[in-house]
Amino acid sequence: MTTYTPPEVWTQDEASGGRFASINRPVAGPTHDKELPVGKHPFQLYSLATPNGVKVTVLFEELLAAGHAGAEYDAWIIDISEGNQFGSGFVDVNPNSKIPALMDHSGDTPQRVFESASIMMHLAEKFGAFVPENPSDRTEMFSWLFWQMGSAPYLGGGFGHFYAYAPEKWKYPIDRFTMETKRQLDVLDRHLADKEWMAGSYSIADMAIWAWYGQLVLGRLYDAATFLDVKSYKNVMRWAEAIDARPAVKRGRMVNRAFGDDLSMQLHERHDASDFENRTQDKLQDDKG
Repeated sequence: MTTYTPPEVWTQDEASGGRFASINRPVAGPTHDKELPVGKHPFQLYSLATPNGVKVTVLFEELLAAGHAGAEYDAWIIDISEGNQFGSGFVDVNPNSKIPALMDHSGDTPQRVFESASIMMHLAEKFGAFVPENPSDRTEMFSWLFWQMGSAPYLGGGFGHFYAYAPEKWKYPIDRFTMETKRQLDVLDRHLADKEWMAGSYSIADMAIWAWYGQLVLGRLYDAATFLDVKSYKNVMRWAEAIDARPAVKRGRMVNRAFGDDLSMQLHERHDASDFENRTQDKLQDDKG
């Protein structure tokens, strides 16, 4: 690998960001004016079915499956490859220009919520669901939720970037972030050795961690399951498969999904429960045909 000597003052060049150079930039704020659409439900979600987006759509579907009718939501797709996250309306909801972002219209005053864990906590507390009632389990659950928020950047921005997306394969960063990813999987595997869920009952911590690490061991992230020897983490595999089998989780994975070969698993926008049967991409293409 060619040795790189950093300049005294960094400036962006055309190669900065590799595959994502067209949308990566070192400043915040909007790049263009664009209002966000607003549907009929109290909750307006603007997202994409990346792991961070899946966390929130899984929670919405779990809330609805548990009988919380007030959790009905509209989910609008934000195509981050096209820079939709830099539209003025989106930046008003999330000044950090990352998905997911939520507008809650259920109260007297509309409330913006950004950062996936913040959205999950907001919804769980509003509906009194998927947070353990036992104080000890509740504290444990929040510890694991924030463990995920602190750990996933090593998995996504570190391992995933250098293993799958960087313009060249470099041994040092791949080794560095592979080691950390496997260490994190071992943390989970040891914790789940004698536990069904992350903290007492099934909770938002399970949903958040599953969206990243569960999908990783199920072979859905970075095509890296063999490379990471994920089957050796037997407790994580058992836990991930149990969550994956939940109908609400399957629905949550579909929402705002615009990639993959299985068009029946793509629901670009979600405005009604019937959309899962009637408006997946395979059905829409059949209608056009």
